[in-house]
Amino acid sequence: MRGRLLGGRQRSQIVTRRAQAGTLWVVAASVLWGTTGATAAQAPRVSPLAIGAAAMGVGGLLQAAANAREVRAYRVALRAQRSTLGLAALAVGVYPLAFYSSMRLAGVAIGTVVSIGSAPAAAAVIERVADLRPLSRRWAAGTAVGLLGVIALAVWGTHATATASTDTRRLWGVILGVAAGVTYACYSWGAARVMRSGVPPGPTMGTIFGMGGVLLAPVLVATGAPILQSARNLAAASYMAAVPMFVGYVLFGRGLASISASTATTISLLEPAVATLLATVVLHEQLAPAGWAGLVAIGFSVVILAVAPKPAS
Repeated sequence: MRGRLLGGRQRSQIVTRRAQAGTLWVVAASVLWGTTGATAAQAPRVSPLAIGAAAMGVGGLLQAAANAREVRAYRVALRAQRSTLGLAALAVGVYPLAFYSSMRLAGVAIGTVVSIGSAPAAAAVIERVADLRPLSRRWAAGTAVGLLGVIALAVWGTHATATASTDTRRLWGVILGVAAGVTYACYSWGAARVMRSGVPPGPTMGTIFGMGGVLLAPVLVATGAPILQSARNLAAASYMAAVPMFVGYVLFGRGLASISASTATTISLLEPAVATLLATVVLHEQLAPAGWAGLVAIGFSVVILAVAPKPAS
């Protein structure tokens, strides 16, 4: 009996260590993602549709190429999950178009905050409805604190002067940001669900993002000409595709193998915090005291979840 208890305790410790490691992978990915807004702003003549299709589309195709061998090895298991994979890939195709359009309309700080800040609640609803997963009190506390920080950033975080036109642009930016958050939660949930079926992170992410890259290819062809018109535009698009979108999602996939999608999306609230800091330093977007308080709240929410993250089932 004692040996059985020790075995159970050891298994619990292993699960906890894996979940904590998964948390660190998602934290690292979120920091990389936080650089995309400031980078996209360096190519102002490139439309948000083009920059989103270039970043996520090319990054997704790189994912597929890097994991092609594993995708072939797991093709039977992947085929069994084709409906989940298709839904997640569709979300990957929509997400960057909504996300970068939101930042262009509402500003880097607000666009990123709303897009990523709306994802945890969406992920929780998806997991509750689709997987019947209960949500822990720790997750609820961490998410509540994080969302308070997001609201502070989005509503009172900047010193921007309001006019009728800026209010309309900001409203559309917020609407598109919510759409981005829902699609982000959707493909995070889809990837986590496929991994729980036994498919490793590499072929899962390679398939989802490769299919998403194919969906984004026509958008890139139709809108991407300005990217090639200057070295600065090309450098910005290349960095976004190779670093935040390729490397970042490799790290995110490893994290999703160990923690739930709802936890991962809450931890990724670090992304708008990083984006807001870069927006103030690089783009000189002014941050009000409430905005700084929001950043602190977001950091605190990640700490709450990092102490005892909710593992994947």
